[in-house]
Amino acid sequence: MYASNGYVIFIPDITYTTGDPGLCAYQAIMGGVMSMTQRYDFIDEKNIGLQGQSWGGYQTAFMITRTNMFKAAMAGAPVSNMTSAYGGIRWGTGISRMFQYEHTQSRIGGTLWEKFPKYIENSPIFYVPQIQTPLLIMHNDNDGSVPWYQGIEMFMAMRRLNKPVWMLTYNNEEHNLTRRANSIDLSIRMMQFFDHYLKGKPAPVWMQYGIPAIEKGKNMGYDLLE
Repeated sequence: MYASNGYVIFIPDITYTTGDPGLCAYQAIMGGVMSMTQRYDFIDEKNIGLQGQSWGGYQTAFMITRTNMFKAAMAGAPVSNMTSAYGGIRWGTGISRMFQYEHTQSRIGGTLWEKFPKYIENSPIFYVPQIQTPLLIMHNDNDGSVPWYQGIEMFMAMRRLNKPVWMLTYNNEEHNLTRRANSIDLSIRMMQFFDHYLKGKPAPVWMQYGIPAIEKGKNMGYDLLE
């Protein structure tokens, strides 16, 4: 959908070292984007967006705390605070989340108490004051992989500091959307979000004014404001 609407899609390969998942993502993504902008003159380096889901959502949230290169970003189900996520469980299995942060996907390399500075360093929530990039978050209330409150923490922190941020929650959906209507809705909103910031198109009603909770699912707010 994006490629047929004038967007160039870049998917980086990222390699990691223990203790630095955020930094490794930063180095790979920034290096790749700068190489692309230098090599291809049809890429508009002033209008670049960033999007990721799950682990990619985390990397997106981390990236915008370290660079202002991206004009807009979308993070789906991001871990924003490794210290608060560390002690939870995966709802579907009851398995502790600790292993995930110590040695597998997050690969911090030790417990929260052994590597406390690394948990802080790799948690976007502690660097929200540095964010200048508008962020769209999608996080669902039945997510058993990344706790819903991780998205809420990021959203509330940015709102508290008057940063441009929106959060979409699809009730009773899990980590990834399964209902077709919700997938279509997210696709529309994400395209409108990036079109506004990267192409200069008018912002839709939902971005300008939000949608009251009692109107959720009835008033979609897709209309564009001239």
